[in-house]
Amino acid sequence: MDTRISNQKLELIQWLSALEDQSVIEKLITFRKEETKDWWDSISAKERNAIEKGINDADDKKLNSHSEVRKIYEKWL
Repeated sequence: MDTRISNQKLELIQWLSALEDQSVIEKLITFRKEETKDWWDSISAKERNAIEKGINDADDKKLNSHSEVRKIYEKWL
């Protein structure tokens, strides 16, 4: 682990252990909850379905090469 990061973590731990401001503690707890959320849960059902379809297509070898895709979409590139 990077020494700089280790030092920063220790500084944060020391700061947090002495923290008395309840509003800051609550903000940190909220931040932690947001940071640990899985991005999958934050996307729409339509986006999840599209990703799952893509994974299934890849598993079934239903893929186009990069050059084929460029031909299909060249008018937008």
